[in-house]
Amino acid sequence: MRLKHIALALLVGTVLTGCNDTLDSASTVDISKVKNKVEQPLSSRIVAEMQAKNMPRTSPIMIRIFKEEGVLEIWKAKADNRFDKLTSYQICAWSGKLGPKVKEGDRQAPEGFYGLTPAHLNPNSKYYLAINTGFPNRYDAANARSGSNLMIHGACSSSGCYSMTDEQILEIYGFARDAFKGGQTSVQMQAFPFRMTAENMARHRSSEHFEFWKMLKVGYDNFEVTKRPPEVNVCEKKYVFNQQASGGFTPGGACPTMSTPPALNVALSSYEKNYDLAYTKAINKLDGMVWYEPSEAERKAVVADKRKGRELAYAPTGSSLEAGKLMKQGEFEKMMASRMGGGSKPAGPLVASAPADGSAGAQATPRTSAAAVMEAEAQKRRGAPAVADTAIAQTNTAAKTARDGTTTTGAIPVPAQNPLAYAQAPAPEPESKKPFWKLW
Repeated sequence: MRLKHIALALLVGTVLTGCNDTLDSASTVDISKVKNKVEQPLSSRIVAEMQAKNMPRTSPIMIRIFKEEGVLEIWKAKADNRFDKLTSYQICAWSGKLGPKVKEGDRQAPEGFYGLTPAHLNPNSKYYLAINTGFPNRYDAANARSGSNLMIHGACSSSGCYSMTDEQILEIYGFARDAFKGGQTSVQMQAFPFRMTAENMARHRSSEHFEFWKMLKVGYDNFEVTKRPPEVNVCEKKYVFNQQASGGFTPGGACPTMSTPPALNVALSSYEKNYDLAYTKAINKLDGMVWYEPSEAERKAVVADKRKGRELAYAPTGSSLEAGKLMKQGEFEKMMASRMGGGSKPAGPLVASAPADGSAGAQATPRTSAAAVMEAEAQKRRGAPAVADTAIAQTNTAAKTARDGTTTTGAIPVPAQNPLAYAQAPAPEPESKKPFWKLW
């Protein structure tokens, strides 16, 4: 009788395995034996993870990228419509440095919010499989940023792309394919320079891209609070997130009268109070310190051994966290003065790290001291309200960030439009789709 039970259990297990129609593991799959890469099923390990997290197999996904760590994450909707991280991958190669892509040929990988539709999937890529990032989106176009064919693809070689191994892209492509089959029309890709924690923001406070990153952080915060991809629009050449508006959004035109939904406003306010405390603490901790961001060549040097025995085209890049370092202000100034030629000392302390293209000269700005700038930033944050409760003004000079509602005296980038729900054309959302704040 016992043998019969064992045999029956084995038979059931065999049947279930056949129903799953999955790989054993994407990390061990032999690419050379994959017969149909476009329809290659997700691994049994991933399917089991989805079942454990109550995620329907074809529920929507979101892609999240962090350059500095060199990580690509897959987030997936659970049955309650909130997203949870399902898995993550080490990005094999990304070119350039931290900061957005600005023009064709700058070798920068995009940062921002992008919408990926089924049309962005490329099953015939020469880099095994590829997913177009959608760059330039409406924010990029409104700001005259140029570039083309920026992908997430295989082959581990990048010139402005996020390049994975072939095994990784096989699985990432499968996630997108299944989500589209389930009815998702646009997958949101969020590409950040780093995790936008208080300490990371404080560490990069002197970057030339800091204002742009503060704009992206509004969308980052919205997702952290709600665990749902934010609605993204563009007006006045800036990103705006989860806003109720009196009219339509025009990327280069004036913003309509906007307001943050009350429930979301309260949640963001609580989140930001904790953030402000942590940021002030980080500023004090990093007093007199500057983060040196490494060049692409320096990142490649820390993973040079990974190229051994491979083709020349295989070009992994290490993370900025591995190759970069915190330096004392004086040491940083001496190093940059030496790179600028002859050891001559710059006119004032530098607030910028090494240039984005890895060249010898840094784009630096004189200042009195690192401590003075950090303290000024801390004072400004300590005196700022957590979240604005009223509608956002329509002019740049009165712009308020959705993060903390602080009024500023200059044009502050607001998160650029992400073609999340709009695919390629800025068409209005279908009547059947509930606004984000009604779902949350």
